[in-house]
Amino acid sequence: MTIAGRPLGAILRAPFQARHLVALVNMLRVYPRPWRELSRYLLGRGSYPYACRVRTPLGTRVLTLDSHHDLLTVNEVFCRLDYRCSPGLRTVVDIGSNIGVSALYFLTRDPGATCWLFEPDPHNLARLRANLAGFEDRYVLDERAVADTGGRVRFGVEPTGRYGGIDVETGTSIEVDCVAIDDVLTRVLAETDGIDLLKIDTEGAEARTVRAIRPDLVRRVRRIYLECTAFEEFDPTLFRQSRRGQCIRLDVTSARG
Repeated sequence: MTIAGRPLGAILRAPFQARHLVALVNMLRVYPRPWRELSRYLLGRGSYPYACRVRTPLGTRVLTLDSHHDLLTVNEVFCRLDYRCSPGLRTVVDIGSNIGVSALYFLTRDPGATCWLFEPDPHNLARLRANLAGFEDRYVLDERAVADTGGRVRFGVEPTGRYGGIDVETGTSIEVDCVAIDDVLTRVLAETDGIDLLKIDTEGAEARTVRAIRPDLVRRVRRIYLECTAFEEFDPTLFRQSRRGQCIRLDVTSARG
């Protein structure tokens, strides 16, 4: 039996898992109308598009969600705190920006934060811009994919815009430009002393992208979050590694900026 696409057993186990308890408590704090979002999240109820209001350090913002899958993303970012960061955030590189949920989280942590966003799925781009309205002077959007190497790549797309990626089998694919991660970081670091946070969510290409970063560039990044469901181990001379929800957190041991 499934509810809102999730096995009943997983739902029943969730209250006994720390990350889900954190998310539940934060839902009461983040959402002005938490019972509406909780019902939508747990039961998959409600029509879309849906105006989802979230409280942030810079005031209440509205995210326009097109499906239950978008609400999952909002909950992971704003309530489960998969990309948790402290005030004082200045420079963020967000690879796989989707519809702008993670970017909105980063931009609202500190009024001085700037985000460099990378999102190649054409279906997501207009939605991202709408969700980040008012922040245009604090983000740079690049409509390319990012991986370990650059070039033209086959990019799987699907209706939700959440699960597509390079060589991901979705039944439909497009060709997009891809830029190498070292070129991304070199470009950003030409304009700032260091990168506070690098977030990578590319549906399977995350680990090899991180491993492709030159050590001299890694040392100018303070923290990396990468989506990763399988176990991965990274160079302990470069990173302190821990797990956060569906993410691996890598704190760079000799970061400088």
